[in-house]
Amino acid sequence: MAGSPATKLGGGGVGGGRGGRSSSGFGSVDEDVLESILRRLPATTFASAACVSRSWHRVCGRILSRPKLATALSLDPCAQSALQEVVDKVLAEPICPHFAIVNVGNNVDTTEALQYIGSKLGAGTPIVISADSGIIGVDVLTNQVKEVEGGIDIGSYNNEDSDNAEQGIVLTVGFVPGLKVDVVPLLHLAEVNDDRLLVDKFVTDIMEYSVAVSGCSTPVGVIMFGDGTAEIKSAAEKLVGIGSCGLMNQHVIADYAMPLETAIVGDEKGNFEYRSVDKSRYISAIVLQNYTTSAVALVFAKDRHKRPGLGDIKFHVALSDGLSTIGPRHRAASVQVDDCCTLLTARREGQEEILDGEGILNDIRDELENRVEYPDVYIGVTKRRIYEVGAEKAKLMSFLSFHGVMGGVEYLRVEGSGIESGDSFQFYYSDPAAALDSCQKVSARLRSLNLGSDSDCSDKMGSIVASAGKPRVFGGFIFSSFGRGESFFNDFNVDSSPFVENFPGVPVAGIFCGGEIGRCSPSLNVQDSEEETSVHRVCHVYSTVYLVMSYTPAPPGTAVTS
Repeated sequence: MAGSPATKLGGGGVGGGRGGRSSSGFGSVDEDVLESILRRLPATTFASAACVSRSWHRVCGRILSRPKLATALSLDPCAQSALQEVVDKVLAEPICPHFAIVNVGNNVDTTEALQYIGSKLGAGTPIVISADSGIIGVDVLTNQVKEVEGGIDIGSYNNEDSDNAEQGIVLTVGFVPGLKVDVVPLLHLAEVNDDRLLVDKFVTDIMEYSVAVSGCSTPVGVIMFGDGTAEIKSAAEKLVGIGSCGLMNQHVIADYAMPLETAIVGDEKGNFEYRSVDKSRYISAIVLQNYTTSAVALVFAKDRHKRPGLGDIKFHVALSDGLSTIGPRHRAASVQVDDCCTLLTARREGQEEILDGEGILNDIRDELENRVEYPDVYIGVTKRRIYEVGAEKAKLMSFLSFHGVMGGVEYLRVEGSGIESGDSFQFYYSDPAAALDSCQKVSARLRSLNLGSDSDCSDKMGSIVASAGKPRVFGGFIFSSFGRGESFFNDFNVDSSPFVENFPGVPVAGIFCGGEIGRCSPSLNVQDSEEETSVHRVCHVYSTVYLVMSYTPAPPGTAVTS
């Protein structure tokens, strides 16, 4: 779209030294003064200014030489007013949109929101918009991080206008020089009945996109949004379980997992819309009329044409768990699938007697009494499976998968499918005390990273002053279970506190979702036992997943070239 930030600056983030004078009407203005003026412009005007002359472009590039995240939350009861409010706030300062994530309340029309925001950011910006059980963001009125769950603004719980929070909108726009970003869809084709093939194509599309833009098949990060179908859980596990090397057109698949440095986070169950930069890359003309989209992945890959002098962007993932174990371990004896649930009998580990549903539940009823009032109960099933992409080399992997307990007499009835006879499982229950302790551990681990933040290192002109080689956090995302929040902790803003406490003033956004996706970074792992760390956990319940985005400047003397 003409005049949009995306079309005026192109890739953005280019700049040179401070020498030279502008050849425009501001020819006598020193570049430092010009930079101070340009830095105060809104994004659209700033993008136009970058086209005035080489000198102005150089100064604009210097202003946008580092990554930036801009985010805003509006609780205006009118959806159109809320949309305009967050767009105006996010584009109030210079930024070149490389991607956008929009999180909305359930009463917001996602299609209209996508069209409106897409028109403001330009056709070259990939966008994902999701409607979930709650939102987290920086309020446009107070500039404070606010958690809004279940249609209620918990920061003003007793306010009679709190129902307006159902219309809440969070817009996040990111500028990530040195990375390429696009949305990859997981297609559901009408003529294909094999979900495995669809997941294989999704994983392959992600790796092929990364190869196309970076020459490497493992991206820096993947943010996933699903509609609650089983495919996204399988896709997340395959991304962890299958790595690759070389170029995809040579079909070289290695027998090691995707590197732990590759961040994988997201929302398993929600409603979403999206826009890719190049949809034809993933959707052929033959299937255009015969597909739906079960999930999407916002893929961040290194730019093979990254300009010299740009620093490095890294993603860090931390997990706050909200479950505690209870009772003995069991092993599934018989398994039946009934619609969207599984019926099973089991043996206690080390015993031969087969227990029915009531016999299994008797093991935990007494222990649950007097622990937590009305907890949600799950079984955590350890699944050892062969993971492969198509006919390529496979690997045996172990994953912990959670299934909600629905009850049982003759059989234990649990949500979902994918359990097999012989699978080992243990009971878990939602535990606020464990979740609070885990939040505190996450906060300590984030602090141990010794990362600075862009919010506390600006000079009087607003320029970022960073120590050589010192990584700094420029933004983050939070994916929290809709079962958590104020009603769970009996306190406000607990889930966002580990990020806010460690990186005050840094832009952060997030959602309360129905299934959190996240693989913890090695340095941020807060699991205690060796047994826990040997089993992969990608899809969670009653957890909060934190994605921390940091930037390490290039060594001194390495100029960013245009």
